Amino acid sequence: MGREVGPPLVARDPVNEPMIRHWCDAVGDANPVHTDPEAAARSAHGGIVAPPTMLQAWSMRGLEPKAGSRPSAQDELIQTLNEAGFSSVVATNCEQEYRRYLRPGDLITTRAVIDAISDEKHTALGDGFFVTTKTTFTDQNGEVVGTMIFRILKFRPPAAPEPTARRPRPAMNRDNAFFWEGVERGELLIQRCASCGRLRHPPGPMCPSCRSLEWDTVVSSGRGTVYSFVVPHHPQVPSFEYPYVVALVELDEGTRLVSNVVDIDPADVHVGLPVEVDFVAVDDELTLPQFRVRGNGA
Repeated sequence: MGREVGPPLVARDPVNEPMIRHWCDAVGDANPVHTDPEAAARSAHGGIVAPPTMLQAWSMRGLEPKAGSRPSAQDELIQTLNEAGFSSVVATNCEQEYRRYLRPGDLITTRAVIDAISDEKHTALGDGFFVTTKTTFTDQNGEVVGTMIFRILKFRPPAAPEPTARRPRPAMNRDNAFFWEGVERGELLIQRCASCGRLRHPPGPMCPSCRSLEWDTVVSSGRGTVYSFVVPHHPQVPSFEYPYVVALVELDEGTRLVSNVVDIDPADVHVGLPVEVDFVAVDDELTLPQFRVRGNGA
């Protein structure tokens, strides 16, 4: 405790408007002081400012470590815990404090220390240690612009549970009954507003665009692409075989649904992967629309 995680890390780029705009697009932040120069100039800020929650984004490392970089104090700590059997990790909480708004041109430097390591704790995930890191963010003048407390749990994973015979049943109700009836027939149905024609999924009783209660359905081609995905590891849920892929699939019709991509190495799944639906009988009572790689990648 008290050791610096590594040398100060200087952001690769100064605060800039294109990245602010990308961030706002991604999270749906419509505040004009972040993206509209004229509106920002009329505000109390007098110009464009970055969303405070972007604080950490400006100095995050790239995906690949720098050539020749030495292991940090945190790397040594993680390795020590791994060797002791505490090989799993989960983030538990993050607290940020913002001292001032960042503006285009600010260049951020971070300094991080290992702030605290708890005694061994018993948790629902397993026995382990909470490791807390404190990061201080300064600008090009050395002024502190924010701080962050980040805590992880390094824990010893329990033995994998034996799979059960039955996969959990999906929640079925009056709003989505048509969808599951279609699955039983080998059809992937999308709800369509009978008034304005908007497609929507998940199903609902009212159109979010025109508020109409009238609707019908269209049969999807079942073709689409992987919009995003995760590979769950812990905690392991009975009846699922690991590893497996949970994907948000964007159908050619424009709607998205959550499903699994099957019969593929998770390492080969990527955003944009072309897939098509396959109706898989997971047991005698349940059929699910799952997705496989589209033939020939077409």
